[in-house]
Amino acid sequence: MPMFPLGAVLLPGEPLSLQIFEPRYVALIEDCLDGRREPEFGVVLIARGHEVGGGDVRTDVGVLAQITDVVQLPGSRFRLRCQGADRIRVTDWLTDAPYPRAEVERWPDGAVTDDADLLAGVRERADRLHELTARLARKSGIRRPPPSASLDGLSADPSARSFELAARLPIGQTDRQAALAAPDPRARLDTLITAMDDAIAVMEFRLL
Repeated sequence: MPMFPLGAVLLPGEPLSLQIFEPRYVALIEDCLDGRREPEFGVVLIARGHEVGGGDVRTDVGVLAQITDVVQLPGSRFRLRCQGADRIRVTDWLTDAPYPRAEVERWPDGAVTDDADLLAGVRERADRLHELTARLARKSGIRRPPPSASLDGLSADPSARSFELAARLPIGQTDRQAALAAPDPRARLDTLITAMDDAIAVMEFRLL
């Protein structure tokens, strides 16, 4: 599988826009679009290092990015629109020749159980975090606080819903990766609750 390490986490169902200019990733996209394979590649988070130039340390859990639209630009460049699809797990990193490649396997969520209790906990903490963010904004002289994360219109499927929540909540890349790597929807919601509890504690401290 062609692989595209990024400095941000892509979640299943999320859109992804990319400007491709580095030669090795130009080669990757050209191979993805040659008609011999599905127009998709794996996306994983760079744990340490940089997107350009290689030498990075990569996570082993990521997402397939399906190419939905491509524009070829002058100077061997591409503009892509992609959609996060199945979650994947890297079983073996191969040589980066001519671009990052890995052996991967699809990693579906584990057994789904009722998550109503955790879902209520997520919503409660999201409301609390928005309240604290608005208070801190006013304290800092910001007249128009940032809007709250919309948690309406979520999927009825527990797996898809847990990824939608991870995408919409104001959490950092490390927490997004932890949510992506959670084995099932309940564990994912538990991870999101922990992330928001940490954020709430930080906001309360800043408001002292």
